Amino acid sequence: MKKVLLYSILLFVGLALSQALPSLLGGAHDGFAFVVRVLTMTGLAFIMIHVGFEFHIDKSRLGSYGWDYVVAFTAASFPWILVTGYFVLVMLPQGLWGNADAWKETLLAGRFAAPTSAGVLFSMLAAAGLGATWLFRKARVLAIFDDLDTVLLMIPLKMMMVGLAWQLGFIAVIMAVQLAVAYVWLHRVRMPVTWGWVLGYAGAIVAVSEILYAGSKVIDPSVPIHIEVLLPAFVIGCLARPRGSAPGADIAAVEHALHHVLERPGEQRAATVISAAFMVLVGLSMPAIFSGPDAQHPAPDLPSLHAAAPGAAVDDPTIHGGKPEDRYVRTITASQPNLGWGMIAVHVLLVTLLSNLGKMFPAFCYRREAHWRHRLALAIGMWPRGEVGAGVLVLSLSYGIGGPVVTVAMLSLALNLALTGVFILMVRRLLHGIPEGAAS
Repeated sequence: MKKVLLYSILLFVGLALSQALPSLLGGAHDGFAFVVRVLTMTGLAFIMIHVGFEFHIDKSRLGSYGWDYVVAFTAASFPWILVTGYFVLVMLPQGLWGNADAWKETLLAGRFAAPTSAGVLFSMLAAAGLGATWLFRKARVLAIFDDLDTVLLMIPLKMMMVGLAWQLGFIAVIMAVQLAVAYVWLHRVRMPVTWGWVLGYAGAIVAVSEILYAGSKVIDPSVPIHIEVLLPAFVIGCLARPRGSAPGADIAAVEHALHHVLERPGEQRAATVISAAFMVLVGLSMPAIFSGPDAQHPAPDLPSLHAAAPGAAVDDPTIHGGKPEDRYVRTITASQPNLGWGMIAVHVLLVTLLSNLGKMFPAFCYRREAHWRHRLALAIGMWPRGEVGAGVLVLSLSYGIGGPVVTVAMLSLALNLALTGVFILMVRRLLHGIPEGAAS
């Protein structure tokens, strides 16, 4: 558990720096933000490639993966629905309850509560010594589907903000192709899998993503193409077969060959160092909460320190008509009443509670596979949020959505991120003394 404590401290360090550095760096902050974003995406890609190494599909039981996707869909959708409803029905004036624009904007702002931070979750569970458990195997599937669902649903949400755009359809096609490639060529491509090579793969994925984004801005700066690194990195890991494995080896032999490489002391040390650095970077990915002349209304042009969320590079929203100074005016930004920090704190606690309550559906599933304490631990294990949710919030800011709603969302995300170590300790305590396969 020392590693969990270390990772938790590093998260706190990153969180603190994310709030202090914008004012300390001044004009140099934009360049620093870019470096942080690239490094964070590289760390996430490294972790997700390793997750892909461990991912196996029993193609004779595809129906079970369909059910896993349904469970993951609820884990991403229920928090979103609960938080969005809270923002509209509790935090906005009653006159906006039937306003379509208010719902559209809060649907985007509330999406921060949906995605589990796969990189943080997997690093923390492995640090807690739970990498070989049923919970880790199931959380691996659910968290990947959870984040995939978040990326997919961000496409129609972006369309609501900027209108129909061919770029968003192109992103959906690319995602479908990647999934098909991973399924057809699962662990069939012989390649080096040592940490140096994996870090190189991660860097290449980030570079391609950034080049594609920059090139698409030349074509149409209003809706750039941004391929999130989480999915292509996972696919690379799914394709990999260690060079030492026989060409006709079955999946068990491939898994054994992978473990033979990944369990070497040097590989373990490298993975620990990169995961530790990733924790700091995730904390740094939090948008600045206290900024501008009115800290309760965050400025929409905050530098983007986030890493892996839909819109990891903030899209420039196209708002037709109006004056330039009205470019970022949105319904909920202009209509929210000012709130004192005491009331903000109450809202933060309630939103955090609702967002985690929405993740609890997996606790009621898999009754034939695991004891109720394992299932409850699985649901709690889905609570950690991080770089993905932070990116959704920065995207919301780029579209002019602000005010107390976004302040509450940011503080809730920060609180949830800070509590990640506590969540993992709860998971470990629930699993203690209950053997694997003890269904109940």
